[in-house]
Amino acid sequence: MKKLLLLLATLSIVHSASANEDRQYLIQVTSDLKQSLSHLQALTSSSTHIQDLQWNNWVLLKTPKASTVTLQKLQEVPGVNYVQPNYKIKLFTNPLLKQVQGLNHLQTPHAQDNPDIPAPVQGSVGADPLFNKQWGMNDIGVKQGWRAAPLKKEMIVAVIDTGVDYTHEDLIENLWRNPGETGTDANGKDKSTNGIDDDNNGFVDDVIGWDFVSNDNKPWDLKGNIFAGGNPGHGTHCAGNVAARGDNNLGISGVAPAAKIMVLRFIGERGQGTTADAINAIKYAVDNGAQITSNSWGSEGEEPGAPENKALRDIISYAGAQGSLFVAAAGNGHSGVGYDNDIDDRPAYPASYDIDNIISVAAIDSEDRFGGFSNWGVKSVDLGAPGVKVFSTVVGQGYTDMVIPMLKVTWDGTSMATPHVAGAAALYWSRHPEKTWQEVKAVILASVRKVPSMQNKLVSGGKLDVEALMKQ
Repeated sequence: MKKLLLLLATLSIVHSASANEDRQYLIQVTSDLKQSLSHLQALTSSSTHIQDLQWNNWVLLKTPKASTVTLQKLQEVPGVNYVQPNYKIKLFTNPLLKQVQGLNHLQTPHAQDNPDIPAPVQGSVGADPLFNKQWGMNDIGVKQGWRAAPLKKEMIVAVIDTGVDYTHEDLIENLWRNPGETGTDANGKDKSTNGIDDDNNGFVDDVIGWDFVSNDNKPWDLKGNIFAGGNPGHGTHCAGNVAARGDNNLGISGVAPAAKIMVLRFIGERGQGTTADAINAIKYAVDNGAQITSNSWGSEGEEPGAPENKALRDIISYAGAQGSLFVAAAGNGHSGVGYDNDIDDRPAYPASYDIDNIISVAAIDSEDRFGGFSNWGVKSVDLGAPGVKVFSTVVGQGYTDMVIPMLKVTWDGTSMATPHVAGAAALYWSRHPEKTWQEVKAVILASVRKVPSMQNKLVSGGKLDVEALMKQ
């Protein structure tokens, strides 16, 4: 049987709702927000909920399924500039996985749900014993890259995903710690647990990031039933590729072994989230100091005939205006078969958005071939990076390149390739903090290792080369 490929990675943006779900719309109103909201409330029933997203005059409107409110009616409300569905975002699984979807008894048991956030730790020193299992790290020359001049600035990378196992031995030391929520307050209480928004950023006790699914400060990577499209521990695997702690005598190393991981969860255990939550996560990352976001999610085209996802485009542009790089997965194809994002009528988004601060990443294997699922595009996909049989951290203090060992389903996807590039950007930027994101992106693409099979398929014509990057 053809090798099973698990998505694991690209996510699909769709607009759908069950009979019992509210209808949800993202609405951009005029600068007179108060007046616009009063018009919207007048149109809708008392059971309608309107939430100000506190960014660029976007609001989220939730109205009962039985409501007479429609997108067309909302467009006619005075003060409304744009209306779109609050597109759902869900795991985009390879159809081959359906062959085993009835095997629910094989699902991985949940790890402990939402544990307390552990205190910072100081790890030991020593070689990472499982590093040789990371073929990708060796292939892109990270060890040679690490020999460059010492870092000058601590870089923060936001892993915007399904959350992270923040108790993991190889991640805990590299967790971002919010300086405004650590230490003691004026009353001598621990800021991390005092129930106060000490830094006035709108989030209480957000020590390592935020969970936009549960709306709390514990962005735990809650696993679901992968045979029903649930989360397999996706965010934890991605985080390890970005910045698992290096030289700590434990497990593996990320590309940027001293970078800090900001944990932001907007995809739940069932493998789905919303555009509004994605927007909130991206804005949180940028506003709280993340110069790089790792985004192993996307879509298989925007919904035909529906308004474009302007809200998502706008927030990515906002990130760029604030000096942040948006590293994105190029997509895992239609039905698990990769395609050309430049010419297909359903190009993967947001990787294919024509927004300059995006770096779009394809997946390659150890033989410099594209993963059979990986999208490409000489205009829209920038470079390749390891994305087949990737060995990394997993929920529950583990390390593996297998999602379902007994079926030999490996961690494959453009999702796995993306954090390699996010980590490389952090490593280079930490040595050159004076650079802009435009300069960092340019040098990453200019330093790739050219690969014949990638010519006329990728913007750079090659794959990530950390050794060459760090010599620039």
